[in-house]
Formats: sequence, C-alpha cells, structure tokens
Amino acid sequence: FLANIREVDAIVHVVRCFEDSNIVHVDGSINPLRDIETINLELIFSDLEILERRIAKTTKMSRNDKTAAKELEFLNRVKAHMEESKLAKTFQTENEDEEAWLAEYNLLTAKPVIFAANVSEDDLPDDGASNEGVQAVREYAEREDCRVFVVCAQIEQEIAELDDEEKKMFLEDLGLEESGLEKLIKASYNLLGLISYLTAGEPEVRAWTIKKGTKAPQAAGKIHSDFERGFIRAEIVSYDDLMACGTHAAAKEKGLVRLEGKEYVVQDGDIILFRFNV
Repeated sequence: FLANIREVDAIVHVVRCFEDSNIVHVDGSINPLRDIETINLELIFSDLEILERRIAKTTKMSRNDKTAAKELEFLNRVKAHMEESKLAKTFQTENEDEEAWLAEYNLLTAKPVIFAANVSEDDLPDDGASNEGVQAVREYAEREDCRVFVVCAQIEQEIAELDDEEKKMFLEDLGLEESGLEKLIKASYNLLGLISYLTAGEPEVRAWTIKKGTKAPQAAGKIHSDFERGFIRAEIVSYDDLMACGTHAAAKEKGLVRLEGKEYVVQDGDIILFRFNV
C-alpha cells in the first residue's frame, strides 16, 4: 500500500478524535497524537527501506564515481536522521544537489501532510473547537506546518449517496456550509499552493489548476502549448463579478472585464478568454 502512494503530492492522515464504545480502537483508547506518532513511525520504516536499497546501489557506484560517493555520504546522513524517528522533511539539505537527491527518493515523510480530524456529528457545528483531541491535532499541525480540517466520516458516508440538491439540504439541516470533501479540496489547494481559473464557452465551463503566482502565458499553456507559444493577451473577469452582474455583457458594461498581458499573475477564480496566434 505504501508503495502505491509514493507518487502523491501530499498525504491525508485521518485521525480519530471521538469516543464511541461501539467502535473499538486498536490501542484501547482515543489519543490522536499517539496515533499520529504511530503512523509517522510506519512511514519512517517504509522510507528507511527505500534509503537502504538506494545505499546498496550507490555503494557499488561510489568506487569509481565521485558524484556517487557524495550521494552515498548524503544518504547515510539522511538515514541516520530518520533512524532517530525524525521525518525526512525536517532534514536540512546543504546544497542544490542534496535537494535534488532528496526529491528523487520520493520519501513519504518528506511530503506535506493534511490531517482529517474525524469527529462525531455533535462536534461539527463548532468545527471541533470544543473537542480536546481536535485542538491537540491543530497545535501539532501548526508546529509541523501541516493543515487540519474537521470531518465526520459517518456523515460523509451518508451524503455520498445523495444528489447535489439533497446534499445541500442535508448540510443545511446540520448547520454546515460545506462537506468534508470540500474542506479537503480547500486544504489541499492551500497546502500545495494551488489555485484554479476558469474557461467558459458554448461546449463547457472548465476549471484549470495551476500554481499560485503563475503568469497568464504559462496558465494558457495548461490548456495547450500553442496558447502559451502564441499568447497575445487575456480577457479576464472575476467569478464573483460575473455572478453579481449575471452576464458577461453586463460585466463588460460596468468595466469589470479587463485585458491583461504577459506579466499578469492569474488569480484564483479568474474567468479567462485567451487570445493567441500561432
């Protein structure tokens, strides 16, 4: 299983933060920080196996290759660090080569983490503010530069079977504005530094995911390389402005549709029409 998740950009760790005598915990009690430590150790052990295989391979190469010899020394430093039960992301690299090597190993404990604090339905209305376990997870996450969102897995299972209208009514009855899935998407985007812009036309409206800080030509390149290569300008209106005006024509009349050039940094929620020529 761990081998199958190495290609992901971030790890979502579901942490139990509720008491229920009908659902037995494997350790006999509820302690989210202990559970986080247990999972971290399992991930560290998995990463150490990766490092040991790399060390065996690099040791043979290092006899006649100076670069391999440097990498071998680096590998042993990372291994020693993790053998002290420390995560790979807390290891301090010393130069660009070491940064590249560490990224190449694709270690699980080097990846950003999102904690899903799993609570009972009663803890949802205040977003887990009165739940001691959730507060402990939030404090840990703040120290470790992770993200946290509160979710009730039981509720998520129920709403997964509903259509959009029924789901909206169900959440309103619970006093909730968004589902756990929506919270996860927001937390993931925030952690990974991602935003979305929209393109709209007769066939469809589509969202495109890009890194925060991406300029217009590179954002256009997400659609097709020709868009970036032949970029002329971008016609842009924000989603909120368009919704407030009702139509693109009305937004244009109010001066809310603007033209931007190659240096424009795309913002989350921009609706863009790219002009290009190749």
